[in-house]
Amino acid sequence: MTSGGDRYFLGVDGGGTGCRARLEDKDGNVLGQGLSGPATTRLGIAEAWASVARAFGAAIEEAGFGKHEIARTHAGIGLAGIGRKGALEALSAIPHPFASIDFVSDGVGACLGAHSGQDGAIVIAGTGSIGLGFADGRDLRAGGYGFPISDEGSGADLGLKAVQLALRAHDGRHERTPLLTELMQRFSNDPMEAVAWMDRASATDYAAFAPLVMRHADQGDPVGRRIVQAAAEQIDTLVRVLFEKGAPRVTLLGGLASPLEPWLAPDVRRRLKPADGDAVAGAIILAKRLAARC
Repeated sequence: MTSGGDRYFLGVDGGGTGCRARLEDKDGNVLGQGLSGPATTRLGIAEAWASVARAFGAAIEEAGFGKHEIARTHAGIGLAGIGRKGALEALSAIPHPFASIDFVSDGVGACLGAHSGQDGAIVIAGTGSIGLGFADGRDLRAGGYGFPISDEGSGADLGLKAVQLALRAHDGRHERTPLLTELMQRFSNDPMEAVAWMDRASATDYAAFAPLVMRHADQGDPVGRRIVQAAAEQIDTLVRVLFEKGAPRVTLLGGLASPLEPWLAPDVRRRLKPADGDAVAGAIILAKRLAARC
């Protein structure tokens, strides 16, 4: 094993659909990686931490680390839902085996990775949506307050709009198109089945309809096109607002980023910058900053 003076850096990206961990040495060489299930405080602090621990446990095992190496590891954790009241305090109180540990939201971790820790901003278009970043020591934010009251232009938002219009079309209150017909077939053409589904549906469940909406929009379905165009306009606005707030560069991330990009306004598409690295890279930047202060 490497010499006793070496430090190691663990980055974890815990999101609503899964959790990824990566362990690197001081030169950026990957020593181990791990995956686990959803890690968001919406599941509860204990469940979120258990998912994080499974991911970093797998990375540590792959690296062949013992207690000595773990004790020289600095950890950065990006976690969905960390802004919820009491979440950061509860996570910080959990015992851990590392030299140091720091927590940020998964969005902040993604932004750090996208711009190599420098000033910049991101717009995430996935199950939810948010614009956030850093500029001249200031935190930037637009949207991202949660579905259904926010998260405009997200997968969940696309799904909600499509379900609403499918029900109206079923009643004869709206034109029926292939998109709306196929969506109602998912509910056996029974509005009461849609109501029963709604009673237990999460943002993730609504977002599961986003690929259906995108497919029909790309095939020319007029309702699909209107829903997707409206979503793209919301993403356009998030990008423009971040530039107005002082972001020197903006990157579009998330599962809907590639499908939505052709629908964005030309000026927005021209100004978008590809990501330097992923959210795990951002968490490792966080860990290195923490180590520098220790």
